[in-house]
Amino acid sequence: MNVIILAAGMGTRLGSLVPKPLTPLKNEETILDYQLKNIAKYVDLDNVILVVGYKFYSIIEKFPNLMYVYNQRYTQTNTAKSLLMALKKCKDGDTIWMNGDVYFDHRILQKLMKSRRSTLAVDNKKCSDEEIKYTLHKDGFINELSKTVKKPVGEALGINLIKAKDTQTFINSLQRVEDTDYFEKALENLTTKGKLQLKALNVENLYCKEIDFPEDLEEVKSRISRK
Repeated sequence: MNVIILAAGMGTRLGSLVPKPLTPLKNEETILDYQLKNIAKYVDLDNVILVVGYKFYSIIEKFPNLMYVYNQRYTQTNTAKSLLMALKKCKDGDTIWMNGDVYFDHRILQKLMKSRRSTLAVDNKKCSDEEIKYTLHKDGFINELSKTVKKPVGEALGINLIKAKDTQTFINSLQRVEDTDYFEKALENLTTKGKLQLKALNVENLYCKEIDFPEDLEEVKSRISRK
């Protein structure tokens, strides 16, 4: 199993002066610390790739033993091209990838790893305009996947699995999308054309929060302090 963490962005909406994955959640423990702690329960950290860009040296200095891919065009590209760079470096096998700003219950990884199909972790809650939303085909697999979906079923949570048999198809789609596209655009192009059956794994009973805004950060900090 490979794991990719997308950590190249600037995180301007959070207003932080450090890369968003280095945002402290409790004492000196950062978002990335919590992610790696969860990943290490199931996957050897030698199989983890971080895609870095903005102030990349800060991340490498804190986690010198991890494997890195540097997206030097991080100001011109979005998550599709960052993910493409990392997928090309992965070993054979299935790959879980996640955004570098997600705080989540480790059992989500366990559920994803048991899936027999390429899968997105989702919930069925009401979504805001800024969230990646999805709809389903009649067969129950994901159809539309973007911020602009009309009448969504729920939100895609930013933790996903691509099976080995689907990886090259996904790479080809990532190569075709625009530099400014999110990776979800490459997935949507495949699902709407029937080239990929993408399972929606509802993990609504397990906590997962993408930390985009200061209020998201405060919610996660509050949750951690109550544990």
